[in-house]
Amino acid sequence: MKRVLNLIFLFTIISLVACKQSADVQSTATASSGDHAAKIDGVGQSNVQDDVSNPNVVQVAVGSKDHTTLVTAVKTAGLVDALSNAGPFTIFAPTNAAFEKLPAGTVEGLLKPEKNADLTNILEYHTYVGVLNTNIMRDGQEFEQVNGKKVKISVKDGKYYVNDSEIVGTVKASNGIIHVINDVLLPQ
Repeated sequence: MKRVLNLIFLFTIISLVACKQSADVQSTATASSGDHAAKIDGVGQSNVQDDVSNPNVVQVAVGSKDHTTLVTAVKTAGLVDALSNAGPFTIFAPTNAAFEKLPAGTVEGLLKPEKNADLTNILEYHTYVGVLNTNIMRDGQEFEQVNGKKVKISVKDGKYYVNDSEIVGTVKASNGIIHVINDVLLPQ
């Protein structure tokens, strides 16, 4: 009987200590989550720090000196998190020189808040959900882009084109593939 009473006493002590610790942890978590939320500059997939994995399509573009205008446009349109997710994505990535071919003031105009819908539409026209390697592309194929419009693939003399813009380079990323092009694709 004495042993049973000792076990009951021990069980009661353990239960009380566990309840106290649980309450302390919960109140600490509630207090610190409020403090933590106030300190976070950004949330979403793009803010995950990972120095071990292969870079995603956004990180590859950020690392390219030839795609600074594209990166600015993606940030302005608020698409960084979407394109940092698992995908897979195929990005037809215009170079800075491609943006310079547009009429003067076009890029600056598209970066204004009131033009966000137009900018997003153009960027979504450069994005396909899935991986389009050139080895599966055939002359005359069409692929529906994120904005619902289609791009047309052409193959001429062993070179691949999207809407008559040559694919001049290809870079694989952890969540898809980037095809570098020298023109901005405009939805029609």
